Amino acid sequence: MTTLLVVHHTPSPSTREVLEAVLDGARDPEITGVDIVVRPALAATLPDALAADGYLFGTPANFGYMSGALKHFFDTVYYPILDHVAGRPYGLWVHGNDDTAGAAAAVQRLATGLALRPAAEVLHVTGDVDADMRSRARELGGTLAATLMN
Repeated sequence: MTTLLVVHHTPSPSTREVLEAVLDGARDPEITGVDIVVRPALAATLPDALAADGYLFGTPANFGYMSGALKHFFDTVYYPILDHVAGRPYGLWVHGNDDTAGAAAAVQRLATGLALRPAAEVLHVTGDVDADMRSRARELGGTLAATLMN
């Protein structure tokens, strides 16, 4: 069985709504052989990161940057996993009130430094989460999980 690690910071109802839709997609019953491990960014550990075969990161855009919680996760694991995760797939969703570009770029720079492979386009969510965004979030979760199917 492969493992998809979902590392998220979801302090608001909107970010929680995106997370739930992503998880619905990742847990699609047609996707088999993938264990979905969900960790809040402040609780995700080095062993979680090393054990994962792929990653899905979720963050609000805070002042043009990823959340401090997700930054803390990367600060904690970056160097210890640096030579161990190259080529593993990742996905990213970012929620903001009006702009998510800076937060997405920051996470993408770290993922590039780790030599992670993007498995899907970044999901940029601004404002309220509507049915279309929930559908796109489900698709993101499903895409990452399906990428890891045996």
